Amino acid sequence: MNNIGNRLLALMHEKDISYGDLSEKTNIPKSAIHRYVTGATEKIPIERIKNIAAALGVSAEYILGWNDESSKLKNPTVTSDTVVLPVIGNIAAGYDEIAIEDWSGETVEVPCSYLKGRDKKEFIVLKVHGDSMFPEYHNGDKVVILKQATLPRSGTIGAVLYDGESATLKRVEYFNDKIKLIPINPTYPPKTITGPDCESVRIIGIPKVLIREIEE
Repeated sequence: MNNIGNRLLALMHEKDISYGDLSEKTNIPKSAIHRYVTGATEKIPIERIKNIAAALGVSAEYILGWNDESSKLKNPTVTSDTVVLPVIGNIAAGYDEIAIEDWSGETVEVPCSYLKGRDKKEFIVLKVHGDSMFPEYHNGDKVVILKQATLPRSGTIGAVLYDGESATLKRVEYFNDKIKLIPINPTYPPKTITGPDCESVRIIGIPKVLIREIEE
């Protein structure tokens, strides 16, 4: 996967846009978009770059790597209506980290509007540990997760419990006879779960809000 592909994939995950969604928004075949993301096709027509950028809400220059719009922070909407949620433990960006709920007293304050009308009991907050989901998720990020037992579709990022006791944050792809847990960071390999072990995979929930402290 090349740098353009990495940026496209990160943006699609960030905005929860599938290959099919992006194809509909741009009139570019889904197979072509997949080739751009994986790097199988490196020469992308500039008009298609512009169409993809518009659909993803960024500039063509950003997708091409000519500027870094991630550094342009947007002013938040400040509201007095907030809810306090406890940070109940860590979620591994890697593998083989045992899931332990261990509340140290740390909390985060989130605008009520971010919960989209849901009760705060439907959410948990976990701290990211590791960098296999970089650049979308950084080590130390806090993620507000909507608790639910299923994902809307294969390829969605979810908080996952597997092997009975290990928890991780990964893109989850379902197949007839296996489940793949796929990191965003291409330096890390996916984890494939097969056979009866698939029954041990349980979805904890879906990330809805990312909280990141920027060091000075």
